[in-house]
Amino acid sequence: MSERSERGPSGPAAGLGAGGVSERSERGPSGPAAGLGAGGVSERSERGPSGSGNAQVDRLLDLLALERLGPDTFRHVNRSRRGPGGRLFGGQVASQALRAAIETVGAELHVHSLHSYFLRPGRVGVPMDLGVDRIRDGRSFATRRVVAVQEDEAIFELSASFHVDEPGFDVQQVLPPEAPDPEGLPPNPHEHAHHRPFDIREFGPLPGATRSLWTRAAGTLPDDPAVHACVLTYLSDMGPVGAARRAGPPGIPTMRASLDHVLWFHRPVRADEWLLYNLEAVSLSGARGLARGLVHGRDGRLVLTVGQEALIRPVA
Repeated sequence: MSERSERGPSGPAAGLGAGGVSERSERGPSGPAAGLGAGGVSERSERGPSGSGNAQVDRLLDLLALERLGPDTFRHVNRSRRGPGGRLFGGQVASQALRAAIETVGAELHVHSLHSYFLRPGRVGVPMDLGVDRIRDGRSFATRRVVAVQEDEAIFELSASFHVDEPGFDVQQVLPPEAPDPEGLPPNPHEHAHHRPFDIREFGPLPGATRSLWTRAAGTLPDDPAVHACVLTYLSDMGPVGAARRAGPPGIPTMRASLDHVLWFHRPVRADEWLLYNLEAVSLSGARGLARGLVHGRDGRLVLTVGQEALIRPVA
């Protein structure tokens, strides 16, 4: 998104599809997203003693319950989840754009990659329309392009590719480093509103990383792979800008803004189970920084690769 300050920080069970959750039926032409009940939330058990995590997850799921205006057009009025500076959190907009794309493909298709650009800052309380272009519908793959618009101005663009489940090799070259158990780490304070739906335990960082943390949704999510993919998209945007900034000299004020966001979904996973997120600064040059993130499940399987370039402009 446009100029804003830095955003804060198991193998699949039998019968589970991509995303580590059960297969869902074909999406209908209208109504809330699959797995979401009235108001876009489902009945779920509380995690944690306070109950606040469950309420926050309900609100997060409500963000994914888009109003369908037509076969390929959706709307949401974002009234919460402000990022720094009072703007919409970029991960929220990305997750909603992915949700719109998912609603136009068959249930047998699962997102495997997305490439997106933050064009302008999103504004709280202003209706956001999401238009989906059906770029390709093949036998094994489908491609969708989504543009998010507020008051006739594009604020975000996303291209997502979907793939049917099929057998193949299962090899990964990057193994997770040794990390402390998340249960033994204190929860991070909720610095920003968009952190609240998640249990975040930051530590380290681990060798080779700029930032390391365990994270999961703070409550149990519906058994819908689309929901888990969208929640992963949301949480993946927490930290890359700050990780890229840490490559530069400390103590110098900077103006920071995400420019793009790229995800590759490798293996099934649930976003309400512990995920190890390691971020590293790759480059900082010409007022732009690049960060890469790897997300592993607790069983060591690589489930998500993240890439983000950001504007990091020194200010006098």
